[in-house]
Amino acid sequence: MTVPGAPPPSAAVLRAFGVGERRPLLLPGGEGTTWRADSIVLRPHGDVREARWRSATLARLAHTARFRTPRPVPSADGGWLVDGWEAWAWLPGATDPTRVEDVLAAGAAFHRAVAHLPRPAFLDLADDPWSRADRLVWGPEALPSEPLLDRLAAGFHPVGARSQLVHRDLLGNVLFAPGEPPTVFDWAPTWRPVGFAAAVAAVDAVCWHGVPIGRLPTLGQLPTVAEWSVSEWPQLLVRALAFRVLVLQLLGAWDDDQAAHHRPLAEALLSGAAGTLDA
Repeated sequence: MTVPGAPPPSAAVLRAFGVGERRPLLLPGGEGTTWRADSIVLRPHGDVREARWRSATLARLAHTARFRTPRPVPSADGGWLVDGWEAWAWLPGATDPTRVEDVLAAGAAFHRAVAHLPRPAFLDLADDPWSRADRLVWGPEALPSEPLLDRLAAGFHPVGARSQLVHRDLLGNVLFAPGEPPTVFDWAPTWRPVGFAAAVAAVDAVCWHGVPIGRLPTLGQLPTVAEWSVSEWPQLLVRALAFRVLVLQLLGAWDDDQAAHHRPLAEALLSGAAGTLDA
């Protein structure tokens, strides 16, 4: 299976990562640029600084019974990147965005494991739509004006929870396999409260995967999630929804259909419906 604009890794890249001339197969999901060859997964690495940092960090991260991550695969010369590609060990499993409680539990375990890591400098230099939206939602600068975004921004209040490295795109990036710990992959790092990562996953589950809005208060009280102040969960949800709306705007993908998917949750959060806003 191939898609236009998604060429596979070259024979030289495959040889560099030790898979010889095996024909790679395009994997479903994502942006249609991830390939499997034998027991490794190859994908374009994006920002060089972030890619090298992520590989070096996950190569030595200790796993637990509650989560694991794919290990990066070094090239023949010992580096992590070859001609725009990075490689990771293939692990079996499938994503299931409807298992939001299990995703949040795996995310919490992952975040405990990386809580000691210092803030990497490349976060200040990232200039993709997700990074820009993240900074705008948490920074002092006014958000771009748009009716729904204006209402969400008006609902912002200070958050006192401490920040650390988190994965800001958890919901579709946790694999489940029978008898194995959940696999957290495609780490999108940011420096925010742990609860924000959980809130983004919860917002995605409600807007796109049929999870009822009424489950949001329960998700914020899960023992594996509520290690930060439960009272800040409503505010984290508001910021998470603003982040998603802003990303779509920066990508040029915000339209009436997107607004229809996100407006019911915004109305519930801003009105305090279903107990999601108590403060």
